[in-house]
Amino acid sequence: MQIQVSDQAARWYKKELDLQAGTFVRFFPRYSSGGGLHPGFSLGISVEEPRDAGLTERSEEVTFYMEEQDLWYLKGYTLRVKYEESLDDISYIYEEEGAVN
Repeated sequence: MQIQVSDQAARWYKKELDLQAGTFVRFFPRYSSGGGLHPGFSLGISVEEPRDAGLTERSEEVTFYMEEQDLWYLKGYTLRVKYEESLDDISYIYEEEGAVN
C-alpha cells in the first residue's frame, strides 16, 4: 500500500490550490454517490497538517498523505496520482498490489 504522486500532478495541485513549499495535502475517503475504489465512497482532499500519517509521499516540496485511520480505503492497492494534460486535471489510478502491468 502506497501513494505515488507524479511531479506533474504535484505541480497541478500547487497551481490549483495555491500551495507553498512545505504544505501538506491529505487524501481521505468520503461518502459520495460517485464511484471510487469502494462503492459509496470517493477520494477527497484537504490542505491540512497530519495528526497520524499512515502513508506519505513528497513531490515538488509538497507532502501528500493519508491518515492511519483512513488506510482501510487503500488496503491492497497503490494509489497513483497523475496529471492528464489533455484534461488539465488529475486522475487517480488504483493499482492492485502485485498486479503486473
